[in-house]
Amino acid sequence: MSAPLVEARGLTRVLPGEIETVLVADVDLTIEGGEFLAVTGPSGSGKSSLLYLLGLLDAPTRGTLAIDGRETSRLSEEQRADLRLAALGFVFQFHFLLPEFSARDNVMLPMRALGRLREPAMRARADELLAALGLAAHAHKRPDQMSGGQRQRVAIARALANQPRLILADEPTGNLDTQSSEQVLAILRKLVDETRTSVVIVTHDLDLAARADRRVQVVDGRLRALESRNSDDAAADL
Repeated sequence: MSAPLVEARGLTRVLPGEIETVLVADVDLTIEGGEFLAVTGPSGSGKSSLLYLLGLLDAPTRGTLAIDGRETSRLSEEQRADLRLAALGFVFQFHFLLPEFSARDNVMLPMRALGRLREPAMRARADELLAALGLAAHAHKRPDQMSGGQRQRVAIARALANQPRLILADEPTGNLDTQSSEQVLAILRKLVDETRTSVVIVTHDLDLAARADRRVQVVDGRLRALESRNSDDAAADL
């Protein structure tokens, strides 16, 4: 049996101060390759904080986090950045596309940072990703020339640029209409089913969450429940 893609044990993040603020508390979580996991919970419960820990955007106060078998808690900031760039992709509620760049150039940014491909190969991959997401005719357009749903699909293409093992999505449909939200969800589902890419999505949308393979509920920084799409159990052993 292969090792899990992500394995967190006792993962905790505390903000120091006169009164400490616990963002994430003693989280144990395993994510397999090719799994679609939804993270739900009340506003301010720690959902996004957990996602940022899993994505190496924040460092834990204590606990361990292994990604693809590599323990990350003792990595330098440069090593964390390299692993993040090579193995992880991010999609946020706000697309964060660079407004002065075309869709194609936005998608090429992570490839330029990783430095593994030459210019023609980067351009070809960007165009391939945009075409796969129905944006072939928009590759030359700037973000302000596209709809919200189109911009979010560009952001997904950018997240996929370096062929990551794991996509982390924080409220990716939060600013979209129903049709665009369905398109984004279908794209993420297809990634899981066809390429074995793992997806972790933070969402307030319980209908969307119910279509994931598993659902973790976060309350006060702790994992409170784990649900499976194929099970009626409200809680299970992580």
